[in-house]
Amino acid sequence: MTQDELLFFNAMPGALPLYDALRAHLVAFPGVTVKVAKTQITFRARYGFAFVSLRRMRGCPAVFLILTLGLGARLDSPRVAVAVEPYPGRWTHHIILSDPAQLDDELLGWCRAAYDFARAKERR
Repeated sequence: MTQDELLFFNAMPGALPLYDALRAHLVAFPGVTVKVAKTQITFRARYGFAFVSLRRMRGCPAVFLILTLGLGARLDSPRVAVAVEPYPGRWTHHIILSDPAQLDDELLGWCRAAYDFARAKERR
């Protein structure tokens, strides 16, 4: 983990262990890089596929992460707090995470699907 990533969590240090666990899964995908900005951390495989922020949404507990995934279809799950289609065939999903147990096979499958979707953009 970089110094920039550590600094990103100054406002909510309790979320750092959750981020660290999520990060370990995301950087395991081939060719993934991490970019830290003021309001979000982007995981890229040439294009961004997963985004982490601390932007408070309705339903957020005291310590949380917002994981945003870009996919080609809408996820129909109560785990998705908000889903929008900013462009035809491109869905943005915001998922509130507050416990490492939420990093289960279903969520990690969605992360893999977002990674694959971002990688497929390269071939278009």
